[in-house]
Amino acid sequence: MPRFFKTYVRVIDGLNYRLGRCVMYGIFVMVGILIWSSISKTFFLPSLWTLEIAQFALVAYYILGGPYSIQLGSNVRMDLFYGNWSDRKKASFDAFTVLFLIFYLGVLLYGGIESTTYSFTYFERSPTAWRPYMWPVKVIMCVGIFLMLLQSISELIKDVAKIKGVKL
Repeated sequence: MPRFFKTYVRVIDGLNYRLGRCVMYGIFVMVGILIWSSISKTFFLPSLWTLEIAQFALVAYYILGGPYSIQLGSNVRMDLFYGNWSDRKKASFDAFTVLFLIFYLGVLLYGGIESTTYSFTYFERSPTAWRPYMWPVKVIMCVGIFLMLLQSISELIKDVAKIKGVKL
């Protein structure tokens, strides 16, 4: 494999691994927000922002954790036949199916960029009582989708290397 591909896989895998390990602790942020929500509803006036900020935190947790999940192979597979295949046959099948994922993520990223641009242009706000701006969560979504796209390409390169019998 050309050195560019090896470097690409090393850099993208390293970036998504580190980001995934950091984002993993976002669950504590969500728990903290929801605990505060419960406390404020019980003892004080209910906070308008807690539910929506918890949803935004969940989006960040889920979207930014996606590339890490792809890297670890934690995604869901139909294992009826796949589990009995050789590593080379698995890599061939994965290399074929990841092309669909790359296409899907490309379309999703295009739509996300369009939506984020709209959000910046028209100062889009949520229609709830708290009315936060929508652009921060849309930027996080675009970044996460872009990182998933980069990780999917890395997985494709690793699968092609496995098919060729080359060690990365």
